Amino acid sequence: MTTTYRTGAAGRTARTPAAPLALTAVWVLTRAGMLLLLWRDTLGIGGVGREVYVLYRHWYDLLALGAFPPDDVTWQYPPGAGLVLLAPGAVPGLTYYQAFVALTLAADAAVTVALARSGGRCEGGGLGAAGAWLWTCGLALLLHLPLARYDVQVTAFAVFALLALAARRPKPRLGGALAGLGALVKVWPVLALLGTPRGRATRRAWTTAALTAAALLGALVLGFSHTLGFLRQQGSRGVQVESLGGTALSLARLAGWPGAVQYRYGAFELTGPHVASVAHTALALTAAAFAWLVLWRVRSRRWSPATPLDAALAAVLLFTVTSRVISPQYMVWLVGLAAVCLTSRHTRQRPVALLLLPAAALSALAYPVLYDEVIAVTPLGCGVVAVRNGLLVAAALLSCRRLWTSTVPT
Repeated sequence: MTTTYRTGAAGRTARTPAAPLALTAVWVLTRAGMLLLLWRDTLGIGGVGREVYVLYRHWYDLLALGAFPPDDVTWQYPPGAGLVLLAPGAVPGLTYYQAFVALTLAADAAVTVALARSGGRCEGGGLGAAGAWLWTCGLALLLHLPLARYDVQVTAFAVFALLALAARRPKPRLGGALAGLGALVKVWPVLALLGTPRGRATRRAWTTAALTAAALLGALVLGFSHTLGFLRQQGSRGVQVESLGGTALSLARLAGWPGAVQYRYGAFELTGPHVASVAHTALALTAAAFAWLVLWRVRSRRWSPATPLDAALAAVLLFTVTSRVISPQYMVWLVGLAAVCLTSRHTRQRPVALLLLPAAALSALAYPVLYDEVIAVTPLGCGVVAVRNGLLVAAALLSCRRLWTSTVPT
């Protein structure tokens, strides 16, 4: 793999073989450190890997028998997630836990290579390996958490879909198929199609996404029982302590609000007076975010090769900050989308990408390092989450503003 940088009016290129070697070395060193942290798994609250070898393994045992988890309040994912959780069982010679981590690392490496190769190959040229560097370093800021969740695999679907859409020879059908598959795993990758150019490209991408998702869903319905059971679990979610609404309630608790933190529906949520109102406000803000994205799509007139990338990042940021749940693994999505933006020199999201790096570091500080403080709602724990969420809100507003000004005529 050779990184190419274009210089001068004549488009002269200078090849720097040291760049991919440096990227490879940093990737290996950071992933080795992440593996070491996961192997010891004692940092902060500890037990980060328990999600895989207890919960995921329990789900795997059910899925292997042909059934999605019935009446399980912690199962809140679309049915495509079942295929990701079944995959480690097909790896010979490894335990489920080892195979899951190995497949996550493989997905991580594939994303890194794709980003590095796409720098300069997207339509309109790129920023070299900047996207690959952001992904490599940004994911490491989350410590060992990405290796013990399946969000790296989900993010890979969105990254590959966007790279297909933004290639010098765009492939809307391939991008649509990948986004459709990702949507059936964790919904949000469908937002990769939000910024597709008007006309044939949009029709091809969305049609292929719908057909791909429908075909896979049909196969899962035929092959498994309780395939759509996850829909019953979504409405019961409350306000997670790490969300924006949770930050407001935590600050209120420091000021005397009588609420408490309880473990419910697979997460630590706030309970007490006015929590329902905060949850409804979050849902209203999510609806407002969706309305803004529709308005942007209608009003936008100027399209650049980076518009699909920038729009995907802005959309996921909006839905993240307005969510009742901002789990730390959500940062994997945002780092991945920001990295894709940096593969295009036309992107307007560079400042947003930089804001996401300290947000990722603070997310790791909040979980797992200081999670005892966070769920105890101490000034330290509340402060760390509040600053992280403040950075995410700033990133979302800046991202939307830069997307609007670059595409909507004044």
